[in-house]
Amino acid sequence: MVSIDHVAHKILTYFPYVLVLIDIRFQGGKCGKDGSVDNHMEMGKKLLAAGQLADALSHFHAAVDIDPQNYMAYYRRATVFLAMGKSKSALPDLSRVIELKPDFTSARLQRGNLLLKQGKLDEAESDFKKVLKSNPSDKEEKEAQSQLTKSDEIQRLVAQSRRSFDDKDYVTAAAQLDTVIETCIWDVTSREMRAECFIQMGEMGKAISDLKAASKLKNDNTQAFYKLSTIYYNLGDHEMSLSEVRECLKLDPDHKQCYSHYKQVKKLNKQIQAAEEYIQEQRYEDAVSKYEAVITTEPNVQHFLLLAKERICHALTQAQQASRAISVCSEVLKSNPANVNVLKDRAEAYLQDEQYEEGKPDICSCIKVLQDRGWVTFCLLPHSLYLRNRRSSEKEVFCRIPEKLNTMLVYWCLKTLQCY
Repeated sequence: MVSIDHVAHKILTYFPYVLVLIDIRFQGGKCGKDGSVDNHMEMGKKLLAAGQLADALSHFHAAVDIDPQNYMAYYRRATVFLAMGKSKSALPDLSRVIELKPDFTSARLQRGNLLLKQGKLDEAESDFKKVLKSNPSDKEEKEAQSQLTKSDEIQRLVAQSRRSFDDKDYVTAAAQLDTVIETCIWDVTSREMRAECFIQMGEMGKAISDLKAASKLKNDNTQAFYKLSTIYYNLGDHEMSLSEVRECLKLDPDHKQCYSHYKQVKKLNKQIQAAEEYIQEQRYEDAVSKYEAVITTEPNVQHFLLLAKERICHALTQAQQASRAISVCSEVLKSNPANVNVLKDRAEAYLQDEQYEEGKPDICSCIKVLQDRGWVTFCLLPHSLYLRNRRSSEKEVFCRIPEKLNTMLVYWCLKTLQCY
């Protein structure tokens, strides 16, 4: 039997060797670790040069995870982010590079450029000035000086645009902000101010474009989504209005303005959808009632008033209620004489009511609006009925609606109707 003392002696004899092995293992692991960083850096550079950005990014992620003090890993990762158009992600990495190595002028210059594009002019100028004081290369010095001059000019334009905006000179303010945004393409404040200028100028399409950009550039930009929703609402686009206000509530379920607007537009959207379903099902009286409810829900937005009355006109025409249809259609045409849907429906209602000559001008007006687009078949839907009641079988043959209208046939129909 082996004694305990003998075992203990053996262990103590080998213990120094065990420590050496552990030390070697530790040193080998460390070398392997450093090698792993070098590997990731080298592979990342090759993939970046080859344009394989996602793969390059994964290698630089790994390098940063292994060695959080490696400023070059952050710099390379920032370079990939910029190549991918992810400036928001690049900026913290560049700041970390500067924190780890304050004299790295390339990183500071790049950060200054990003800050300038974001409209953070004071911070950008600080970076450009530090580059100029840090013994830069000729190229870096030239770029930093140029960007510093540009930043000073932008500062002046921003101040001018604010004065113009405060003076309600929206055209001038928008023009000045155009120049600012050419350089500061990610400047949320300038875009929101220009959007407000466009709203005041009645250029809603341009306002929508700026607000959509602002909603993406700034996290949790509930106000941009709210404004987008109200613009779409006032333009009569209830579906887009509902979509944008939902985005606002996703960010802040307790947003009072968005929630109040959401209840209104949701109710209106539901009524319009129901009315259209009734029309599809040929339940025309129900459709009329539902569109009358739309007018009650939103009596102040012209687009919704006209939409409701246009569709009531159509439903009444389809229901063969000619006199009611003519009255509603005529009301719409006072506001929008070129509404081809209503022109066609009123023409049909006149013909249903045996007012044949009264229906003819509406068909002619419809054709005049649409003939340049090569789409007059729509206008001629009531035409055969008109001709049948004129008891002109020969003309009916020539003007019956074919699948495709050629130029001579359209001319013959126009001549028959005496549109010109």
